[in-house]
Amino acid sequence: MALISKKKQVYPISDGLRAYLEKYGREVNIPIHYDELLRYKDSIALYDSKDHDTLWETVFYEQNDREEIHQSVKRIYAILKAGGDSSVMEHLYVDRIDLCIYGNTQPFRIRIVNRINDNFDYFYIKNADASRVYGLELEHLLSPNRISYLVHKNTLIEEHIAGIPGDKFMQLYINDQNLNPIRLAKEFVKFNERCFVRLLGDMHSANFVIDVTPDFEETHYRIRAIDFDQQSYEGKKSIYLPQYFKENNALIELGMKYITPESMRQYQKEERALIAFRVKSSQHEIDGILQAMEKDVIAPSENVFNLRKELARHYKNQKFMTCTNMGQILRVSLEQVLR
Repeated sequence: MALISKKKQVYPISDGLRAYLEKYGREVNIPIHYDELLRYKDSIALYDSKDHDTLWETVFYEQNDREEIHQSVKRIYAILKAGGDSSVMEHLYVDRIDLCIYGNTQPFRIRIVNRINDNFDYFYIKNADASRVYGLELEHLLSPNRISYLVHKNTLIEEHIAGIPGDKFMQLYINDQNLNPIRLAKEFVKFNERCFVRLLGDMHSANFVIDVTPDFEETHYRIRAIDFDQQSYEGKKSIYLPQYFKENNALIELGMKYITPESMRQYQKEERALIAFRVKSSQHEIDGILQAMEKDVIAPSENVFNLRKELARHYKNQKFMTCTNMGQILRVSLEQVLR
């Protein structure tokens, strides 16, 4: 069983990471920052359609602040989705601004609605945590998923990642007669391998979504991380393996039932080969983000020393023992897939 040791520290964005973000177009000017959204006057608890507390609160602003704030967040949406083309704002309005007071960085979630067809979308405004920014960029580079996010000073803007939350999926759909258990179990094996190789921790069922895509013959599944706060932070190897979280037991049991050890090793090799291809095809970006991480402090030293020892034992590779920070450990981990 995987257990998080204690609440994670929030790390500021270093000069090296900032330079990387500027080079690759992630650092942009935005019209409003996280701290300005904290000026709300009142809030109420947000409940879902079944009257369950979502742990989010809808916030309300003074009349003279609200119009300016809504206009600013619409401009941010245009920057995030349309490269700053303000014409996309014409038919949009801000339906709701929610705050998650229990989140590590207390994110704001903006609900944007198109008044012509009532189509809606979400995006997030958060306190910029260096760990999360590294996690987002590594997800963009090393996973099959592209990630849209922007940073300015201490503010992080993230797109919404669509999918069925993992915990809800296991409650409502795991016994569905149309479920393809073999494909879903295979995807969990590959997701487990992706997290371990790129050292993304804390992937229990509330921190990923399952994207279900019906095809003309079959249903495809993609498990996508939505929480990147635990990128290269914890000192225990098990934290980076979703298979050790009891919240994922329903998916783990599918794997035990439908996946043979031989098939599992095959899927792990396939995923490592895909990661190796992505490392080679994004060599400059990977090297740039690793160089920034190697000069950064994003975890306590005891976590670094414990993780390097566990990975050296796991891979039978003493090069891990020469690492003095999480960036160096991640570089050696990626070198493993290039062998």
